[in-house]
Amino acid sequence: MSEHQVKGREVDANTRCAHYHSEVDIIAIKFYCCSEYYACYYCHKECAGHPAEKWPKTKQDETAILCGSCKYELSINEYIHTSSCPKCHHPFNEGCSSHFHLYFDMT
Repeated sequence: MSEHQVKGREVDANTRCAHYHSEVDIIAIKFYCCSEYYACYYCHKECAGHPAEKWPKTKQDETAILCGSCKYELSINEYIHTSSCPKCHHPFNEGCSSHFHLYFDMT
């Protein structure tokens, strides 16, 4: 398994950052605009140097979510429809679903 660099502010080994750092804040998102993993939307906004672009609905079978616990990559569809990592079963922050509209075209 290859190592993915996760960018952002104060990113730890489990992809937690300065903005989201609870026990369940363990996913990183590959941004459509740059194909780079960031710990969160705010990290991208502060560090990327360009505006974020949402993943089109037609591309939601792409792997774009990284589990910070086991480093498994999930597709967007897989992530949207689960509350934990399918490989290591570590729970994800259920509150993240309220931010899907920042990352993914949900229409």
